[in-house]
Amino acid sequence: MTLFDLSPLGLAWMALAILVAGFVRGYSGFGFSAMVIAASALVTNPLNAVAVVVVWETVMTLQAWKGVGADVDWRRIGLLTLGAVIGLPVGLWVLGMISEDAARAVISAYVLTMCLVLFAGWRMKAEAGRPATFGIGLISGLANAPGMGGLPVAAFFAAQPISPAVFRATLVAYFPILDLYSTPLYWYHGMVTWETGKAALIGLPLVFLSNWAGSRHFLKTDPQDFRRFAILLLGGLAALGLLKAVL
Repeated sequence: MTLFDLSPLGLAWMALAILVAGFVRGYSGFGFSAMVIAASALVTNPLNAVAVVVVWETVMTLQAWKGVGADVDWRRIGLLTLGAVIGLPVGLWVLGMISEDAARAVISAYVLTMCLVLFAGWRMKAEAGRPATFGIGLISGLANAPGMGGLPVAAFFAAQPISPAVFRATLVAYFPILDLYSTPLYWYHGMVTWETGKAALIGLPLVFLSNWAGSRHFLKTDPQDFRRFAILLLGGLAALGLLKAVL
């Protein structure tokens, strides 16, 4: 028996996905969870990857934390977290009622929709107020049932006149708070197993390497331009996952 019943080709695919997603996360500050889970939907039950990704996100946050603390908007994080506390249990309840193929379709459709929102480049004239931030936190909690609560927050921040430093730092700080709250709920719903720990340990070297490489900005490309490339890549994975679910 292989890890999560993955074939050797499936394991190689996931290793590549981790390397690419880690680089994207290190470079632009978002997209790791969504990219890994969207990639996993092509070769296994995507819910297998959710708790594993939480471990890796925590590791990357520790790597990225140095130098970003001063730019974190803690007021936004408080409102987002309050919404997520309400949304996540509802999302997990819904996810537990559907089949694997239905979960794959829902996850892929959600990722594809969020990619379209991000790529559209919608802009607000002023920063959003507290009710809107709380509402996005609620959506983030719902979306974190399959481990992808960062995408709506990234889209929400990208639409506002927020500096890139605050954008990245606030996402970096929000993810571990969301994951810390999510982990015991994942365990309660049977999404944490012995294979979760094994997969997390096996993938850690790839996560360290790719996140470090992305954070060094070796490409010398503007983070905004690179973010567009990441959105297109993520959208392609989601489209493939949706095709697999419906065919």
